[in-house]
Amino acid sequence: MSKKPTDSSGISFTALYTGAVWHRYRLSDDILATRQGQWLYHLMTPFEAASKAAIGGNIRTFLLQRHLIIDHLIDQAINEQGVTQILEIACGMSPRGIRLRERHPLIHMVEADLPNMAGRKAMRLLAAGRLGDHHQVTPIDILADHGEYQLEAVIDRVFDNTKPVAIVTEGLTSYFSLEVISDFWRRLSTAMAKRPGSIYLSESYYRPKQPLLNGTLSALGNVLGAATRSQVSFHFQTDEEARAHFLSCGFTSATVHDPRSWYGKLPIPESRGEPMVRVIEAGC
Repeated sequence: MSKKPTDSSGISFTALYTGAVWHRYRLSDDILATRQGQWLYHLMTPFEAASKAAIGGNIRTFLLQRHLIIDHLIDQAINEQGVTQILEIACGMSPRGIRLRERHPLIHMVEADLPNMAGRKAMRLLAAGRLGDHHQVTPIDILADHGEYQLEAVIDRVFDNTKPVAIVTEGLTSYFSLEVISDFWRRLSTAMAKRPGSIYLSESYYRPKQPLLNGTLSALGNVLGAATRSQVSFHFQTDEEARAHFLSCGFTSATVHDPRSWYGKLPIPESRGEPMVRVIEAGC
């Protein structure tokens, strides 16, 4: 039997919690706040507090680290490489599109998610007067191999395909097995290669070395997997393993960013010890 899932719609559940974190830390707009996200935020607070006390970091720490590092790398691509087209896949209630358009009003920002979440996001942005020719929301399904929601079809439809694109997936890839998400990465690298200068930004979580924490996170991953109807996975254990895998998927360059290298340079929270999260920057 194929291990490839046929439905990824449950992942939108966690997008609401992540959106609540952005709002709580003043990275988001009130128009993107949801009651469900606020409820999840309060529900998770005791666990988050215990985690931070025990290991010097928690989910919110890692969310903020990855989000702000990715934002910085997008700014670099715009300012230094002249990238003007941005695609955020699995955008959920991410405020990134709003903030990028405020800082870089000439870019073409496209936010994409599964049809239900894309519809919710579009309604909120439309109500706030944020949508227009240069800020759009469109449905996408990264598992689709044909049709209008297919990755390649979306990129072809929404962008000037003679120019590079910066593509972001944040909070998405860990909900799939390495086998399934690698197929997506290979297709993505092929699409990017047709648009030289394109970059891909994402994150990866490493399994912690401490046995107790490793067991706790495995249990939490099983709970999240059941809630989201997906397969929560830790794909890599080292930076070199991650880099080599992205190169094997067809990307011509791959840099693994450790949050510790950004301490004091970006306003990100610091973990006590080694952070579990890494930001991946891959190019074609």
